[in-house]
Amino acid sequence: MAQTADQILSDLKNGAYAPVYFLQGDEPFYIDQISNYIEKNALDEAEKGFNQMVLYGKDVDVTQILGKARSFPMMGQRQVIIVKEAQDLGDLKKEEPGKMLEAYVKNPQPSTVLVFCHKHKKLDKRKAVTKALIKHTVFLESKKLYDNQVPQWVEGYIKQKGHRVKEKAKIMLSEYIGNNLERLSNEVDKILINFNEPVEIDEELVQKYVGISKDFNSFELQKAIAIGDILKANRIANYFAANPKSNPIIPTIALLYGFFTKLLIAHSQPDKTERGVASALKINPFFAKEYMVAMNRYPVPKAMSNIKHIHQADLASKGVSASMAEGQILKELIFKLMH
Repeated sequence: MAQTADQILSDLKNGAYAPVYFLQGDEPFYIDQISNYIEKNALDEAEKGFNQMVLYGKDVDVTQILGKARSFPMMGQRQVIIVKEAQDLGDLKKEEPGKMLEAYVKNPQPSTVLVFCHKHKKLDKRKAVTKALIKHTVFLESKKLYDNQVPQWVEGYIKQKGHRVKEKAKIMLSEYIGNNLERLSNEVDKILINFNEPVEIDEELVQKYVGISKDFNSFELQKAIAIGDILKANRIANYFAANPKSNPIIPTIALLYGFFTKLLIAHSQPDKTERGVASALKINPFFAKEYMVAMNRYPVPKAMSNIKHIHQADLASKGVSASMAEGQILKELIFKLMH
């Protein structure tokens, strides 16, 4: 049965293990989180040597996996088989292996915990084997978060660990790292490892332990451009030029492209209230005022012109249309965007 990652982890922590787990999707964080928990906790250390196997999709086939799954544990109540990179199983999509897997999940070996980690891809839901997996296994479809969901995820992840986070720090992490949950969790853990007692993560801690300047980052550059603060935008550009390794231009260009394309969408909305803009753009309401100001400063023709300037800067950054240092490309781009 299809479940959320939280539901699956809750059952596992309560000691409820199912015979088969099929974890698929384009967000590997939850797949790893669940499979790692099972790998670490389903068996005692003494049992793992006899009754736990980690297989890789490129090295085995469905027949071999099911053969091992049907065997009995040695001197224990259960065995655990984890199939990592299951998307590399060459015969998974073939008819006969599909029928074998379908038959197994309908009548699994109760003393086996079989886990498929099928990353970055999804099985065809129209096929019988997929329908059987959804119905008869603990089935997870792990989806990438939308950008507007990331700040809430950051807050929830930190809260789950017994800490708190300030709004700006949350947005800094979300904007700088994006929806890569593995990297986000690693950066948060990098901060929290320094504290034994509960802490509230603020901009200073993000700057100190993650390396994102609270004043000179892409988030602040976007904000400066949006509200028309030319002086601050140029200061940030100068800082980026002096620290190119920490502030590569391509992610900055991508952020600005996203901002102006969303601005065009905001212009086209009949409901131009903060709530309407936030809903239409699927952004955190924290940013809504920023877009409201930017719509006044950058009407549709200027926003379209700016997207063209960004495209030209992207080509220049890749050496296609000019040979310039990244810092100079960014400075020229900011001038064109704001004038």
